[in-house]
Amino acid sequence: MRLAVCLVLLSFILCADARILEAGRFVWDAAGGAWDMWRAYRDMREANYKNADKYFHARGNYDAAQRGPGGAWAAKVISDMRENWQSDVSGRGAEDTRADQEANAWGRGGGDPNRYRPQGLPSKY
Repeated sequence: MRLAVCLVLLSFILCADARILEAGRFVWDAAGGAWDMWRAYRDMREANYKNADKYFHARGNYDAAQRGPGGAWAAKVISDMRENWQSDVSGRGAEDTRADQEANAWGRGGGDPNRYRPQGLPSKY
């Protein structure tokens, strides 16, 4: 009987431990995903290349999502916030926002960001 109680308690502890580790991994991946999004934004600004924004949207989301659920979550939150701000403040319009979100979802879903790569963009990016 004592052995059974000990095994049940041990299984509860291990399950709780697994959930804590899983939550920690999610947070770690989310932080890494936020960094991936920042890096893509920084590269986009540095490149300053005509018609390259969709590529950088897709690339940032792709890189972040490759980290796992936390990275994908961070990419979605950041992309949605950026597009909401962009459509409200910059006045770029619904069509541009829709196209950006399409590129975001493509990258986050594992699609190759090069689908949006403009011809002539330096290979550095």
